Amino acid sequence: MSADATDQAQPIDELIERCLGGDDAAWDVIVRQHRRRVFNIAYKFSGAFDEAEDLTQDIFVRVFRSLGTFDRRANFQTWLYSVSRNLCIDHYRSVRKERLTFNRDVDAADLAPVSTDAGPHAAIEHRDRVALLRTALGGLTPALRGVIVMRDLQELSYQEIADALGLPEGTVKSRINRGRAELARQIHRLRDAQEERVARRADGRPTPGEER
Repeated sequence: MSADATDQAQPIDELIERCLGGDDAAWDVIVRQHRRRVFNIAYKFSGAFDEAEDLTQDIFVRVFRSLGTFDRRANFQTWLYSVSRNLCIDHYRSVRKERLTFNRDVDAADLAPVSTDAGPHAAIEHRDRVALLRTALGGLTPALRGVIVMRDLQELSYQEIADALGLPEGTVKSRINRGRAELARQIHRLRDAQEERVARRADGRPTPGEER
């Protein structure tokens, strides 16, 4: 009898009981039994293979942590679908929020030359934005920085980026999402540091690096 057939023959209640008792093999069986279904749910939400793989892992982590709260009178597959769907929705909202943050905080036009008609204050503000963006980009890994520059600054299509890097389009999209989120975090971190330095100077306190 194949491993898949053996897995399917084991009742879910028995597997849950063993899993809660610390039997790692029982958990492995649960994952094998339901992984394809969970992955399909994640893929429908994300539309990207790599992102769906990551979501699938996150879903099973949540299922494992919540297994003790599962009502055995309920249908396990229905409960699993609910957990999977809720996590995917949370992920979608998080990614959407990160994209909105990115779009608000990062403007590709910041790297364009400032208009000659702009006054001195506008020129200084533009220079500061460019410096901030470049510093934030420098805080990314080369892989994330590369796709962000190609997509959001050079405005290449996903397919053009995939062709240039020799990667699946789904991998490119996933990498861009991670890069945007990380870039937004870098920008917030740098702005917080700038505000802290300004506040210290205003209060007459030494800034980090000036302290002895």
